[in-house]
Amino acid sequence: MIHFGTGGWRDIIGDGFTRANIRRVACAVARRIQREGFMDKGFCIGYDRRFLSRESAIWFSEVLAGEGIQTLFVNLSCPTPQIMFTVKNLGLPYGAMITASHNPAIYNGIKLFTAGGRDATQDITDPIGKEANEIREEEIRSIDFETAHFQGTIRFIDPRDAYLDSIMNQINIAAIRRRRPRIVLDPMFGVSLAGLQTILYTARCDLDVIHDRHDAFFGGHLPAPNPETLTDLQASVRDHHADLGIATDGDADRLGIIDEQGHYVSANLILVLLYYYLLEYKGWRGPVVRNIATTHLLDRVAAAYGQGCIEVPVGFKYISSGMDEHDAIIGGESSGGLTVKGHISGKDGLYAASLLVEMLSVSGKKLSELIQEIYNRFGYLYMAEFDWALTHEKKTEIQRTVMEEKKLPEFEDEVHHVSYMDGCKVYFRNGWIIVRFSGTEPRVRIFAEADSSAHAEKLVRTMADFIQLPVEFQQG
Repeated sequence: MIHFGTGGWRDIIGDGFTRANIRRVACAVARRIQREGFMDKGFCIGYDRRFLSRESAIWFSEVLAGEGIQTLFVNLSCPTPQIMFTVKNLGLPYGAMITASHNPAIYNGIKLFTAGGRDATQDITDPIGKEANEIREEEIRSIDFETAHFQGTIRFIDPRDAYLDSIMNQINIAAIRRRRPRIVLDPMFGVSLAGLQTILYTARCDLDVIHDRHDAFFGGHLPAPNPETLTDLQASVRDHHADLGIATDGDADRLGIIDEQGHYVSANLILVLLYYYLLEYKGWRGPVVRNIATTHLLDRVAAAYGQGCIEVPVGFKYISSGMDEHDAIIGGESSGGLTVKGHISGKDGLYAASLLVEMLSVSGKKLSELIQEIYNRFGYLYMAEFDWALTHEKKTEIQRTVMEEKKLPEFEDEVHHVSYMDGCKVYFRNGWIIVRFSGTEPRVRIFAEADSSAHAEKLVRTMADFIQLPVEFQQG
């Protein structure tokens, strides 16, 4: 079955992610476009470096061509945010990216975008998924890719310059040139290399690169920037005495950072750093939007400047909507995705990386110094997180116990209130814990934040024991 989650439709290659299902999704999208009268408006599609990504974009485009829909085909692997920017920049009603983002290499998928370059919301993706599941192969019309290209129904485009120029126009390139920071870039075998090289070389940064070749298996690692996958980047930053290490996930919409000492900087802290930078150093004012599993340190920063912090469900479409509704200046999530007012309404690892380099250059400080500056002003909060693969039976059991019967363990902390906006989040006076199911994989995740790492880990362990899941934290 085709099912769209928080990050689009993703499935295992050869299992659910097949040519037949890709064509069904394309047909359902084409029918929606036809019903809405957008056939002559154009549809942009791009793809990343995953196995079958280009072929999948071709299969998708062939179906659109068969339905008479003009397709703008980005004929080089590219970042997801580039497609979102192009949909917005060209005023298109829809677009798509073939990617499974940070998921394991055995996955691939499709992200859909709507007018303004936004992630398609559930009220759009749910009907498309339902209709796609009901489409029979014999109903699908298509035109061979080369034929459609010759006829002009499929047109090749290269929107890189417009996208990169947009980023560089919003970044203080002059300040970066004065600082000339040394940076190590790790695209994680993904699609950020050409774009970030262009931006950073234009800003006269000294740049070293690792993991830049095309490898559909991502070097045997998860293409997600986390402490386990960025050990090579940590070593390279130390070896090159760099000011900063930058990593992006498989489709370059998420960011990972290593400071000048070789220490991993969490995605939560990246978001706090950039919000603080916008407020303190650039003089911006406005609230921040975070999802329900992201650090409450943002709330402290916002309050100190008389601003608000808006909490939304997991899924970047909620971040984007929240930013529009509250005129926020930045929004993001604990998994490494963020966006800033004035850019696209979705995650962009290239823009976020560029803004971080600007932050170092304008402040004249080391990243570790800026982090300490934040801790000195707003205090410390510690995050603990754990996740488990689930069987259908175990997921049903947890859903019934925690979400439906609303049963909770006996916490030592006094419960302030509980939210079921997205999973189950329990708020305490000095912390919180959430248990929720992944929207892209068959997994359950528990996050907790408290005034010490031991306290946060204890909260996770209490919840995990209650729903009978094993958890062990590394000592030290």
